[in-house]
Amino acid sequence: MEALPELEEGLVAPLDRDPSQPLLQKDRLTNATTGISHMAIVGADGSLIESLDYEVLESDLFKQDWRARTQCEVLQYVILKWTFAFLVGLFTGLVGIIINVAVENIAGAKLMYTAKLIYSNQLVLAFSLVTGCNVVLVLCSALLCVYLGPAAAGSGIPEVKAYLNGVDAPEILSPKTLFVKVLGSIGSVAGGLYVGKEGPLVHIGACIASLLGQGGSRKHHLTFSWLRLFKNDRDRRDLVTCGAAAGVAAAFRAPVGGVLFALEEAASWWRSSLLWRTFFTTAVVAVVLRLGSNWCRVGHCGLFGKGGLIMFDVSKGSSTYGFPELFAVMILGLSGGILGSLFNALNTRICIFYAKNFNLKGPAAKIFLACFVAVVTSVCCFGLPWLAPCRPCPQLTLPYECPTYDRSGNFKSFHCPTGQYNDLAGLVFTTNDDAIRNLFSTGTQKEYHYTSIIIFFVASYIMALLTYGIAVPSGLFIPVILCGATYGRLIGMLSTTMYDLKGLDEGVYAVLGAAAFLGGSMRMTVSLCVILLELTNNLSMLPLIMLVLLASKTVGDSFNMAIYNLHLKIKGFPILEAHPEPFMHQLTARDAVKSPLVKFSPVERVGNVMHILRTTKHSAFPVIEEPLSPKATFAGLVLRSHLLILLKKKDFYFTRSSSTMSCRKISSGEFAKPGSGKGLTIEDIEVTPEEEDMYVILHPIINASPYTVLDTMSLAKAYTLFRQLGLRHICVMPRKPEGEPILGILTRHDFMHDHLLSIHPHLRSSLLKDRSFLRQASSDRHP
Repeated sequence: MEALPELEEGLVAPLDRDPSQPLLQKDRLTNATTGISHMAIVGADGSLIESLDYEVLESDLFKQDWRARTQCEVLQYVILKWTFAFLVGLFTGLVGIIINVAVENIAGAKLMYTAKLIYSNQLVLAFSLVTGCNVVLVLCSALLCVYLGPAAAGSGIPEVKAYLNGVDAPEILSPKTLFVKVLGSIGSVAGGLYVGKEGPLVHIGACIASLLGQGGSRKHHLTFSWLRLFKNDRDRRDLVTCGAAAGVAAAFRAPVGGVLFALEEAASWWRSSLLWRTFFTTAVVAVVLRLGSNWCRVGHCGLFGKGGLIMFDVSKGSSTYGFPELFAVMILGLSGGILGSLFNALNTRICIFYAKNFNLKGPAAKIFLACFVAVVTSVCCFGLPWLAPCRPCPQLTLPYECPTYDRSGNFKSFHCPTGQYNDLAGLVFTTNDDAIRNLFSTGTQKEYHYTSIIIFFVASYIMALLTYGIAVPSGLFIPVILCGATYGRLIGMLSTTMYDLKGLDEGVYAVLGAAAFLGGSMRMTVSLCVILLELTNNLSMLPLIMLVLLASKTVGDSFNMAIYNLHLKIKGFPILEAHPEPFMHQLTARDAVKSPLVKFSPVERVGNVMHILRTTKHSAFPVIEEPLSPKATFAGLVLRSHLLILLKKKDFYFTRSSSTMSCRKISSGEFAKPGSGKGLTIEDIEVTPEEEDMYVILHPIINASPYTVLDTMSLAKAYTLFRQLGLRHICVMPRKPEGEPILGILTRHDFMHDHLLSIHPHLRSSLLKDRSFLRQASSDRHP
């Protein structure tokens, strides 16, 4: 692989780009692994990806502001943190109810009218109705994603993970993305696609938290000054973590599972105080969902019924087991790891294929692909039940009835005569939530024929692969649970009928199959275990779910990474993993420094500052006192954004040697990092030729205590420091003070795997020798 030219914050650009020219719209961020554009996957137009800085900049202005804070202001800050946590839970819970009610009513009405046409033998009209409704709903969702909020396409969990890792990608948490995510999720799920609303709800919770934390959106003129108390990335990161946890709680009615999901999968940094706030947020979500579901049960929500807020109760299923059942469960876990890792590998290749052959060809190709998948899904929904014969209704007790003519229920009549049902129609001619509920149902032995289960497993596996990657909001939890539950039910049927293992109910096997497939694909353990327990209301399954998850994760890790980590990689997000690559131990911090430094003096000529900001893309510059003398010393770092504020306010001086220099026109609040929306750029600054000959003082805005490392420190150790502290810049200092006081600045890009191998190609041979070790390291860093 050829070395890629460097951009600010470690981004990579097309190889033919002239680094002296500004980045053009066509020069998208390119992934060095796949060679395709990040924007081809996400589809968002916007500025370059940048890094977030979770370090508090200790400049003179910051110190003055901190010392001037009163007890009342400190109390207001603490109260606002908890108020925001409450509001995130409240709004996320309300949005979750709205999405569920909308999906149940739209999908329910579609299926009910289609069923009536089937009963009256108007099959062509029935197929036209279900296909037309699905295509229209998916088309609306795709149009919103392609033209209004491209960053809303997909699950959103990789984007949230990237943000919480310190990557600020364009538009991923903007108001447009939130709006499109809500409406698009309703369209794609109600349109019958093999997608869920769980991943989008995580993204929605993060968007709500981000907008609250930054006081709204400057770009869309939706700002509230009294909310803009969170002035740094660290506070906003914590609130977005609460939003991600709230999204899981709203999706699964699993408040504790939401907290553990944020801890295990989403957040890269965690603190005990954050644990309390996320727990409080998910508790608020749980209360809102409970009140909403109670209100809907009395008939205020139309067709909202059993579908709704998903809760799969298997508490009545038999869950006693001995050694034969444990052996079957272990087989289930091991095979789930194989199927899950195969799903990851195939879906990754399909998404890259979509990016190269559809997304790069313009909006029309992306919309066509979404509509084509909708048509194929409709054909499966309407056509597959005709492959299954009608079966006589079994003798059942409440709450089951056979056959059912409504949109939900285990035993759908479809085209069958009175007293018979179509078992395959109960899985495909319904919503995904109801299909999972039917598979999880207990006390319904021999409900499904082997052929029907195998047909549905193959169809759902293929459709989940084809659907996750098109330009609509699409969650992955429900399709994976659906595939796993089908496979688990098949194993349960084999165990209970062929081998006469009566300890576990077929519905319990379905739950364990879902756990196995989730563990094999997503590689989460603790959070998935708790989510499934909260979903199924059966604590007695805890040991079995733990066993299945451990087995499937172990097998899956031996093949590839988790599905969300793979999508982070193919989307080109510069993620910092928990541990450095082994080859970094062979390099020092100095080996990663390559660019010449652009430095400032504590007092600089305005024209010089303007010239440097116009000709470079750096976001931070070292400040050197007495730069031309042997006693030159490193004074600290100054940020580009702070320099732009100084220039915009025209806080200039006529002479360099003024003894009364200070920032006279600017308060510390003006240096707070803006939220989403357009910030200042050098093009927004206009200075006259007379002003260019004046001077600007940098002392008050210099971060005088940046993190530094010696040039002899191993790069692995520098990486650990950089990642654990959530830094954006780390200064490399010479071991001997003679000469330059600072050798360079390392950013996120300088620690990227592909970048380091491109500037040190001799490490590739040693990397190949350590492949088995790297595979084990990958398993350890994705628990």
